[in-house]
Amino acid sequence: MKPPFTCLYYLENDSDCLLEVKRNDLPANADIADIFRWLYINKQTFEISPLVFRSMDSSGEVQERFFDQGYLKFNDQTGTYIEKFNSAQHQLENKTGLAISDELQHMITRYLNL
Repeated sequence: MKPPFTCLYYLENDSDCLLEVKRNDLPANADIADIFRWLYINKQTFEISPLVFRSMDSSGEVQERFFDQGYLKFNDQTGTYIEKFNSAQHQLENKTGLAISDELQHMITRYLNL
């Protein structure tokens, strides 16, 4: 059985996790905003919040993602997520390509099935 999602980007620190996932359980004609989802996970409270994607930019080694809730800038090693109105900044390690934990995978699967 095909997993319900594929993790495309995975950045985290001790307390926060940002991921882009591609849902594999939707029909091919589903809206692209439903297929590709950015999620912010507070690892202390296990709360998952969707990030509303607005645009992206890429220049050489640096990637940028703009959301209603803030801004993410990252390269192959590190990233910074800045919440809207600079209410908080999160320094992250880019772990894209590494397997996410079983616990995180179950949390995301439950969230996507709501």
